[in-house]
Amino acid sequence: MLLPHTPSSVAVARRMLMADLLAAGIFDAAVCDAVLVVSELLSNAIRHARPLPGAQLQVTWVLAPGSVEVAVSDGGGHTRPHAGYPSLSSLGGRGLGIVEHLCDSWGTQDNEGGLTVWAVLPAPPQRRCGAAARTGIGPRGRPAAAAPRE
Repeated sequence: MLLPHTPSSVAVARRMLMADLLAAGIFDAAVCDAVLVVSELLSNAIRHARPLPGAQLQVTWVLAPGSVEVAVSDGGGHTRPHAGYPSLSSLGGRGLGIVEHLCDSWGTQDNEGGLTVWAVLPAPPQRRCGAAARTGIGPRGRPAAAAPRE
């Protein structure tokens, strides 16, 4: 989708991605991770890159069995995106480090007149029939939270 090169586009992309992934039956935690990653990539494009012609950015996602690839294309910038490792007192610079942590892979690709930053995340389907409760395993292999007792 093409979106204006403005901060308000981040919320639009988040809502659209969330709706598509939930409609596809993707596990809630994976949806949240994908939304966070697309937010970071789009925010970085708005802050650090020029827009595509028409003062726009392009946001895409492709769902494959077990994964989702998200990508943001812009008009390029003065620097290349890279994961930073800021000090504890730094106010910013953690976003691509978070992307790196959440994703199976991420990278950049030069395009005609710009740059695309892409990321591939795990996107497992929702579990059916209380599978998490039976196995005791939640998202990313972490123990599932116990159900509240009445």
